[in-house]
Amino acid sequence: MKNAHCIHRAPRAHRIVAGLLALAFLFTALPTLGAETRGVVNVNSANATQLALLPRVGPSVAQRIVDYRKQNGPFKKPEDLMLVQGIGEKTFQLLKPYVAIAGETTLNQKVKGSRSGSGAKSSKSSQAKASAAQKESR
Repeated sequence: MKNAHCIHRAPRAHRIVAGLLALAFLFTALPTLGAETRGVVNVNSANATQLALLPRVGPSVAQRIVDYRKQNGPFKKPEDLMLVQGIGEKTFQLLKPYVAIAGETTLNQKVKGSRSGSGAKSSKSSQAKASAAQKESR
């Protein structure tokens, strides 16, 4: 009788283990699935229209990237984009997840860039200017 009770528990335990394994597999696959959905722009083959899909890159900066590439050859590493006028460290950090130097361009819609850092900086500088102006007027 004791053995019959254990037999009923065995299929249940197998189902629990199988469910846990399925969940573990799903969680390990999630980061990979998310990476496949994010598009990238190959800065060595993209035209100006494709480059303008990158965050904080408009038509003029996109054209500068194309011109730089024509004059200097292909980019050897993503960080070389900072050699293009208009792309500094902060802009590059926004671009980095979407930049490739090989493979296909898969980004097909404009990525909106965050301006959270620039807003705080400009308000502080505006406050400092207002404070200095008040001191001068006294």
